[in-house]
Amino acid sequence: MNDGILNVLKPPGMTSHDVVSRIRRIYHVRKVGHAGTLDPDAAGVLPVFIGNATRLLEYSVTKSKHYRAEGVFGVRTDTGDDSGNILERKPVPAFTSEQMEKCLERFRGTILQIPPMYSALKHNGKKLYEYARQGIEIVREPRPVEIFRLDLIQFYPPHFCLDIVCSKGTYVRTLLEDIAVSLGTCGCMTFLLRTSVGAYDIGDSHTLEEIEEHPNEFLLPVETAVSEMPVLCVNQLQAYRITNGVKTTIKDTLPGTYRLYCQNQFLGIACAEEEIVRPLKILTQVNRPEAMVMAD
Repeated sequence: MNDGILNVLKPPGMTSHDVVSRIRRIYHVRKVGHAGTLDPDAAGVLPVFIGNATRLLEYSVTKSKHYRAEGVFGVRTDTGDDSGNILERKPVPAFTSEQMEKCLERFRGTILQIPPMYSALKHNGKKLYEYARQGIEIVREPRPVEIFRLDLIQFYPPHFCLDIVCSKGTYVRTLLEDIAVSLGTCGCMTFLLRTSVGAYDIGDSHTLEEIEEHPNEFLLPVETAVSEMPVLCVNQLQAYRITNGVKTTIKDTLPGTYRLYCQNQFLGIACAEEEIVRPLKILTQVNRPEAMVMAD
């Protein structure tokens, strides 16, 4: 089995699930998942985890995401982008780029968003977009998200382009809609490109065609999923204990979550509190050291 991560350049017109299915066929493996869903019409970075790497998915999706988004004022659709049915048209006030810049200030930092109906969030075990396709509206509670960067790149009324760095769980379509409302009109997204997810950048991404032609060339090491975590190096005895579920005291270890290594081998994820290290997600178990075996 191939264990590793692919930095896939998802094309528009494919769902994230379509990409996973294609990767399963290329590598002949069932255990495949992706980090951070991209809408079918969106393009850009989609990290795909293969084999044992899928066990780190829950840690990788906590990272920030970087987008380039285009939108248009004066049109609202049921999906929040221009692929949906038009629900409303409104006049666009004659505001300047300076006025729009001032508006964007209110959307930087921690904000509340109501998730769109056309999303993969689940309600009673069913995805919201499945309800939406049946014409059913579900009440959604606002959720906090963080906008780390929100820059106006181009402004050519009624069109505009934004550069966005945000936390997981942020819906860019909703962000653009809310900005339009705050400017006294409505709006929808016309294009979305994800340029990075954590350490995975679009400059290092590869198309499905490239991956299919060279399947072993672009598979990244499993630990790149948690490359932003600090490293904790342990000796063989400590590695044996921790990877076999035993809490182990390691002096001077600060509280936190770590990438665990022994002799340059990545073992998994561990956490420390009051100098006691315990396993969180172990990918490789270390055998009992020879010295201990001989002592027996």
